[in-house]
Amino acid sequence: MEVITTHLNADFDSMASMVAAQKLYPEATLAFSGSQERNLRKYFVQSLMIYDFQKMKNIPLDKVTKLIVVDTRQASRIGNFAQCLNNPGIELHLYDHHPDAPGDMKGNVEVVRQVGSTATIFVEIFRQRNIPINEDEATLLAMAEYEDTGSFTFSTTTPADLNAMSWLLSCGAKLHTVTQYITHELTTDQVGLLHELIKSATTYTIQSIEITVARIAFSSYIDEFSLIVRRFMSMENLNVLFALASMGERIYLIARSRIPEVNVGKIALEFQGGGHASAAAATITDMTLIEAEEKLIRLLHKHVRPESLAWELMSSPIISAPPDITTQEANDLLIRYSITVLPIIKGKKIIGLFSRRDASKAIFHHLGDLPVTEFMTTEFATLPPSATLADIQELIIEHRQRFIPITINNNLVGVITRTDLFNLLVNDPAYLPSLNTTQNQPSSERNRNLTNLLTQSVDRKTVILLQTIGQVAHRIGFTAFAVGGFVRDLLLHTQNFDLDIVIEGDGITFAKKLAEELGGIVRTHVKFNTAMVKLPGGMKVDVATARLEYYEYPAAMPIVELSSIKLDLFRRDFTINAMAIHLNPNRFGTLVDFFNCQNDLKDRQIRILHNLSFVEDPTRIFRAIRFEQRMGFTLGKLTEKQLKNAVKMNLFDQKLGLRYFQEIRLILSEDNPLPAIRRMAQFNILQFLHHSLNLDPRLSRILEETQLAVAWHRLLYLDEECEQWIVYLLALMSRIQTRAMHGFCKKFEVPERYTNTLIRVKVEAKRIVRTLERRVHLRRSEIYWLFQGLSQEGLLFVMAICRNKAGKQAVSLYVTQLRHIKSRIQGADLKKMGYPPGPLYKTILNHLLEGKLDNKLQTRKDEIEFLRKEYPLEK
Repeated sequence: MEVITTHLNADFDSMASMVAAQKLYPEATLAFSGSQERNLRKYFVQSLMIYDFQKMKNIPLDKVTKLIVVDTRQASRIGNFAQCLNNPGIELHLYDHHPDAPGDMKGNVEVVRQVGSTATIFVEIFRQRNIPINEDEATLLAMAEYEDTGSFTFSTTTPADLNAMSWLLSCGAKLHTVTQYITHELTTDQVGLLHELIKSATTYTIQSIEITVARIAFSSYIDEFSLIVRRFMSMENLNVLFALASMGERIYLIARSRIPEVNVGKIALEFQGGGHASAAAATITDMTLIEAEEKLIRLLHKHVRPESLAWELMSSPIISAPPDITTQEANDLLIRYSITVLPIIKGKKIIGLFSRRDASKAIFHHLGDLPVTEFMTTEFATLPPSATLADIQELIIEHRQRFIPITINNNLVGVITRTDLFNLLVNDPAYLPSLNTTQNQPSSERNRNLTNLLTQSVDRKTVILLQTIGQVAHRIGFTAFAVGGFVRDLLLHTQNFDLDIVIEGDGITFAKKLAEELGGIVRTHVKFNTAMVKLPGGMKVDVATARLEYYEYPAAMPIVELSSIKLDLFRRDFTINAMAIHLNPNRFGTLVDFFNCQNDLKDRQIRILHNLSFVEDPTRIFRAIRFEQRMGFTLGKLTEKQLKNAVKMNLFDQKLGLRYFQEIRLILSEDNPLPAIRRMAQFNILQFLHHSLNLDPRLSRILEETQLAVAWHRLLYLDEECEQWIVYLLALMSRIQTRAMHGFCKKFEVPERYTNTLIRVKVEAKRIVRTLERRVHLRRSEIYWLFQGLSQEGLLFVMAICRNKAGKQAVSLYVTQLRHIKSRIQGADLKKMGYPPGPLYKTILNHLLEGKLDNKLQTRKDEIEFLRKEYPLEK
């Protein structure tokens, strides 16, 4: 099957080129990849169309053997037709007038010319091959010419476009039809929108070039927005204009430039769009209007500047080391040559980067004899000698890579450091933004204000509390920040009621002032300079002093030193938890993101902030797995490598304790802990809980049955607490001996009350399951006495490990019915009836309950009759 298609939101050039292409491929089917512009839709309705366009949904994509794409070469712009590119033996033919761009498809046939419209390319082919066209086809191609060249006024218009139009007129193109559909007059509504767009505009001066950026929001899609932008540009005589419009769930970027210094096509490409140097567009779906504007401003600074190539900045020759040297030897090289990063070279190829910071930490932890490959960074970007200053700045400033290897075919030829870049920027003012730029530029994405997001996503009570925290801190000369999971979940639009506050100042002093202000109770931890404020109503606020954690040895508890918020955030476990929000009144709601953490949130990646993170605190291994599975994220490559290294070092056995148990408990408390348990098994972490633990099919089945039992219990909506982590831990340890369970509790410093519960339930459940599997048919009263006194967790554990259906049904019967049954006659009744108080009461009541459970005693009368017969009173 052959198919002719074009880009999404097709215009006249797209459609005319498709119709023209069918004259070259008469067996091909015409099909749009998506929607069309308004005037094109109007042309469909009002004209008697003789072209047979098919709906994409009617085309079996897997049957397409030849795909003809016109007016674009970007796979991202042809919608679901991009799936055809994976078809075996697919033949791809491309016809396009846009300049080459990264991500362009490569075709078996490519006809590409930088002219004003793709229609011009087909006209030239028709003239060369003497292919005739009729008046309707000539008129359609003429509309394409007029639309894409702005009636031959755009700077992209070429002599070839004018020659093509001349030929189309000779073929009978009807200009009155062209003017009917290619209109440049604004409607009353469009004039109003133009006014709003002009009001929203801001002019930036970047590299001495004035660039206008406008933004506007609509509740639904607005046709012909590009026409409004074009009119704005001509009215104000602008050289460069970028217009952002939010329409429903999408943002549309229309860009125009009259000067060669600003290539709007390159910038649109960064938004997955396309176009020419003078006219381009993009559809943005993954950010807000403000975020899109901030990204646009960063891209303008990136692209609007003189180019400087990497080979001009790089240092060479390079000091490097082979992969077989030790960490201590690598550190000696770093010190000897006064460098901060050492490239690790195998043959001529670079395989890693080793920093002085990593060396110092490893040696401090007595790991200097390990190979440098254990701690080197393997996640880094390289650049070719032809890379531009924009490429270098993106890596060093936006992605925080301080050291860039310059390579040819992965062979190291030079390096560029952050210092090299800063020296260039400081010594050459042409690379710095002008004063006007800094005055007008919106805040960086990493310092954007989240006040609106806070008020929309967080309840009013919490927002007022955050404001109060900032006001109290301001009054006593401190700076307050909300940090960690609260900020992360706010950006993910997820509720989080755990409020962690960091104070630049003295956390304990602040906590006391806050408790005094709100009538709360404060508990302090002087050693760590932290506190917890319990507010009226039960809400808790954890307060810490901005600190840098310094570990005396691997897996040690941290020693606290005073430091800034940046250092406090840097010592946190993962990048996604290393953001903060200003709470002081003068900067309330401002996001603090030193490490580009938002990128990892967007990319759904769990990444550590430094290479020895897991070595210093192995509990982070459990947290990494918990976050990964709970949020559906993935571990970064370097993070996964360092996690595996930490497991190999057997750090768990150096300093175990309650902190490890708390992390295990949190994993097993997740709504579905099974994926995390499986991940732990993949990393060979289960063996650190107990050496015999192996996630074989039998244990997997027990855990799956546990999940079913816990889910069943939730659906009962009982007003009873059930600590599900106990059930999962018992299931995980179900095949180890009771003595080994004692050892686990001791090893992980499990609190005594939980230790007693785990041991007792394990012993009782084992006894009960033996009975259930030995005796399939039990009376209702026997089931009652078998389970009586067993906790909710114990009941669910029995349900999980019992292998016969009757046993599981017995648990269900007990939980839902039997445990609630009582005899009608109670102790007070026996006393009134004349039975003397004493041990006999318990025997009688148990006997009555059995009769009730086994449906032998239905009424009070039955029970009285039973007493007269079995326990007659002496006369």
